Amino acid sequence: MGPRLADIARHAGVSEATVSRVLNDKPGVGSDTRKAVLTALDVLGYERPARLRQRSAGLVGMVIPELDNPVFPMFAQAAEGALAQRGYTPVLCTQTPGGITEDEYVELLLERNVSGILFVSGKHADTTASHERYQTLVSRRLPIVLVNGYTESIPAAFISADDREAGRLAVNHLVALGHTRIGFTSGPERYVPVRRKLEGFHQALAEHSLDGDGLVELSLFGVEGGHAAAVRLIERGVTAMVCGSDIMALGAIRAARQRGLRVPQDFSVVGYDDSQLIAFTDPPLTTVRQPVNAMAMAAARALCDEIAGHPVSHAEYVFDPELVVRGSTAAAPTAPAVSVPGPVTPEARVNSPAPPRRDPQEAAQGR
Repeated sequence: MGPRLADIARHAGVSEATVSRVLNDKPGVGSDTRKAVLTALDVLGYERPARLRQRSAGLVGMVIPELDNPVFPMFAQAAEGALAQRGYTPVLCTQTPGGITEDEYVELLLERNVSGILFVSGKHADTTASHERYQTLVSRRLPIVLVNGYTESIPAAFISADDREAGRLAVNHLVALGHTRIGFTSGPERYVPVRRKLEGFHQALAEHSLDGDGLVELSLFGVEGGHAAAVRLIERGVTAMVCGSDIMALGAIRAARQRGLRVPQDFSVVGYDDSQLIAFTDPPLTTVRQPVNAMAMAAARALCDEIAGHPVSHAEYVFDPELVVRGSTAAAPTAPAVSVPGPVTPEARVNSPAPPRRDPQEAAQGR
């Protein structure tokens, strides 16, 4: 049954003729009156005519490295909500090993006439990659925003967490607990966020007159990378470890337990991201929280402003991380713990489950 003009008119406090003009999208009706009629239509449970429904402002692309690391789905969800509130529909493009590349996704998005593209931890974070792809997009006047990674050669807005501060926060926390042999692991050093975390790590150690030489093991992103790095660092006598992601931290905990060390009594671990479910691991992971929601909101706002033609500063907007202390860190042991190489124990299997194995060639860009 279609809407009854009399009911809508009575609810909105206007004449039936006015209701008819609104429903037929005719001129001559004030904005407040038009809004009252549409509100009455919604309240009474009638479906708005197609011509009166809110129209999408267009498609925007969102290119992210993967979905295995929980922080990327968190960012995608937050950005999707922020974009939808502004009338834009995001097209999510996820890279996988051997799958569609970032450049191929860009071509597909351009074919669909997207209004802009949001890049999360993309090639812009790789100091060895060519950034010509982004410069070409800018020259075509396509709005872009780049998250987690920075280079002066791209005239665009950048959104980043303060990775140097993240490294300092983790070290300062462990030093306050009495640790003096602190190791560090993250992904390859060619990525901007990795370099910055490493700089913060060394700066904090220097402030406490501690030596970090030989205590850095850069590895592959993922559980396996964190595990391999932890094995080597434990052999060098570290009692604590700073990891470039929560996923790598889980690998480090697994490695410590396999070598007979208790976490946190014998070995402390700090992650990065504060991704979903990390508070419920065993033990709950101490981590440095990346302000994902705030960064996603800022990225969406910058992209929409640029699409609308509003001036947007082509600078890097840096967001402060936050240390979240949980159960994976404790006071340094009074005597160095002795690690015992051996098979995986049943406890390690139960308490430190590993996510599905990943292709060795896979690297989550920019972490």
